[in-house]
Amino acid sequence: MLLHGFFSLATHQWVRPGHAAALAAYGHRVIMPDLRGHGDSAKPHDSESYPRDVLADDTFALVEHLGLTDYDLAGYSLGGRTVVRMLARGATPGRAVVAGQGMDQITSESGGSVSALFRRVCTGLGTFEPGTVEWKAEQWLRSTGGDSVALLRVLDTVIATPAETLTRIRIPTLVVAGADDDRVRSTEALAAALPAGSHTVVPGDHSTAIAAPEMGAAIAVFLHDQ
Repeated sequence: MLLHGFFSLATHQWVRPGHAAALAAYGHRVIMPDLRGHGDSAKPHDSESYPRDVLADDTFALVEHLGLTDYDLAGYSLGGRTVVRMLARGATPGRAVVAGQGMDQITSESGGSVSALFRRVCTGLGTFEPGTVEWKAEQWLRSTGGDSVALLRVLDTVIATPAETLTRIRIPTLVVAGADDDRVRSTEALAAALPAGSHTVVPGDHSTAIAAPEMGAAIAVFLHDQ
């Protein structure tokens, strides 16, 4: 099961770059939901529809609905954070991949400067100077048909995973990020905190690493070789 990142869609991050096909070529059945508030999933605007940690709740519910007992779990950015939340809450995939997230992000309640950027974008659509980081994020949001109200609600669901909780996760887990992604500075620390963690780096920054062929290859090889 592959979980996409914030502002994105399963098709954008897993299908178009060829990652889903790479996994299928190894014989995997690939399941790629759109997270709540994104893509083809529901996008309610009321706060009651977005309790804390609801993305993990949703994914647990999907695993149960599909009757999955032997599965692997991977996610990018917000999807990677959701993978960690599931592992922390007792999920038992055979293997897990946390991509585009490091120790600093996983253990942070607020999400830091990136979360603040997303909040500015969602509340200030149409006000940014062309070429600014906010303007570029807004263009990406528009390209995915994102609902800014629903996405703000999604941000409110995010919770931290304490470092001591990570030491109790025994699932073999690959931590991977782009070489030019700011998050890569704490990915080794995240892998080291996980008793069965491993670490690798692929080309690209946070926006481009997910589309790199090396990302799909790293995930496919890890899941196949375990």
